[in-house]
Amino acid sequence: MNALGRALLAIPLALMSLSAITERVRQQGVTDTEIRIGNLMPYSGNMEAFGAIGKAEAAYFEILNQRGGINGRKISFISYDDKSNPVAALDLTRSLIEKDNVLLMFGSFGTPGNFAVRKYLNERQIPQLFVASGDDHLFDPSLFPWTMGWQPSFREEGRIYANYIQASYPGKTIAALWQNDQMGREVIKGLEDGLGDVARMIRVDIAYDVADENLDTHVSILKQSGARIFVFAGAPADAAKVIRKAAELNWHPVFILSHMSSSIATALQPAGPENAVGAVTAAFLRDANDPAWKDERAAKDWQAFVDKYNQAGGKDDGAAVFGYQAAETLAQVLKQCGNDLSRENVMKQATALKARSCCQGSRSALDPGTFGRSSSCDLFNSTAARGNQSVTFSKRPSPPTSTSLAVGGFSLRGERV
Repeated sequence: MNALGRALLAIPLALMSLSAITERVRQQGVTDTEIRIGNLMPYSGNMEAFGAIGKAEAAYFEILNQRGGINGRKISFISYDDKSNPVAALDLTRSLIEKDNVLLMFGSFGTPGNFAVRKYLNERQIPQLFVASGDDHLFDPSLFPWTMGWQPSFREEGRIYANYIQASYPGKTIAALWQNDQMGREVIKGLEDGLGDVARMIRVDIAYDVADENLDTHVSILKQSGARIFVFAGAPADAAKVIRKAAELNWHPVFILSHMSSSIATALQPAGPENAVGAVTAAFLRDANDPAWKDERAAKDWQAFVDKYNQAGGKDDGAAVFGYQAAETLAQVLKQCGNDLSRENVMKQATALKARSCCQGSRSALDPGTFGRSSSCDLFNSTAARGNQSVTFSKRPSPPTSTSLAVGGFSLRGERV
């Protein structure tokens, strides 16, 4: 074959090789105009309240797409209802990967479902990013390098409460009511670990099933213990029931509510603000129902997001902030990927994220100011309007009588009584 013939043959071979490289970089779930993202949420069932997180994430991506997407590509956010059932979670994840051809799984809610799909996704080297669970056992980079969390640890949260109790209420007896799942167990385990030798101050703790509708008996038993401090770790609707029942029984312990159960809209207001006065919680995000942030909530871009969220049926603004921030984190990862949207590069960029917080004045992809950024750098009141009365659930401390504790991304402060 002469030189010209060899050159002409080399050209299509080179083009074919370039095409193969391009396809390998883009992989499944990516085109010139689209990035397909998979997600599972409990839009129905006992954990339905947390499906609002998925609605918030969908609203974020919708607005992002209206503004041009990420590097010229729109986000197709495909979210299914797994009812917090791990069997359904595995089946739906397989469908998202094998039929919907998503690039990655993002922000799926709950510990059992994420445990159920972790092996499947890691064996196929598919990113399982920013899991909506604080269970430390989910995250082992040496064994499951394709799984990454987002929120602080449940166990560290429990340790915060232990530190706070020892600093503010030394020697006071404790009662605990916790949801009988990984979240509840981890928070209480952290509480016990943090208390150490004084864990004996926990006079009684009771686990309840998420399907239990009546918690009156549980609260009555806990009251009989004579405990001065009541630690609750469970769903916000259950927190409302427990706070109301304690008030009916004329029992007024110091309430310590897990972050999951501390929403103003879905826990404290339904409980009756007057019954929740003095409740303490740890938080890593602001609560959008808090009047303290009314000026930032009025920001045009934040309001546009909330409008989309409400149109999708979202009601809990606490879930709105969680979903917004998680979606913003993924958007940043994809932005950093540029045109290399291989799964390997997605994980590389996710692990290379730099800490960003309100303290650093960072801006969102939607540029809503700094609303929603709290992390451990900011402390906020949890208040709710009740007629003309403003009820404070956790007080902003003023030195020198206050205590201040920060562990694992959470911050908690309370007045020493």
